[in-house]
Amino acid sequence: MSDPLTASIPAHDVVAVLRRRGETVATAESLTAGLLAATIAGVPGASTVLRGGLIVYATDLKETLAGVDAGVLAHDGPVARRTAAQLAEGAAERCGADWGVGLTGVAGPDPQDGHRPGTVFLGIAGPDGTEVTELDLPGDRWGIRIGSVRAAVSGLLMRAAR
Repeated sequence: MSDPLTASIPAHDVVAVLRRRGETVATAESLTAGLLAATIAGVPGASTVLRGGLIVYATDLKETLAGVDAGVLAHDGPVARRTAAQLAEGAAERCGADWGVGLTGVAGPDPQDGHRPGTVFLGIAGPDGTEVTELDLPGDRWGIRIGSVRAAVSGLLMRAAR
């Protein structure tokens, strides 16, 4: 039975594409706190592609677990384009995966570091480099988190299927 919260997220397609290509993925998640990895893990056969994930909700863990440069965190902050890129790269490197996905942002209800709720940076690192997308997601805290996972899975699918 499909989970109604994640039913519209194409995680099955990501697992299928990565399996076909013989590639793996890892995550470094802040605002989603493991929801992306859990969504991928919910797909039968995910164990062949999902290497693992880092939950880096606290700012200091972005550096110590995912390898985000301390200077980037000090200058740009935890919710930033370069932070998302380094989260994605760190996830791939530290988990030994072909692909890394980094998510950082503000789920709300309050702004954080000058960013309003719904501001999310999605980093995807892969064999062809690292790309970061800034998202402006609507909704409440849960809706922003689900929207972040949907965007991450869709973005990874687009990149991996190239």
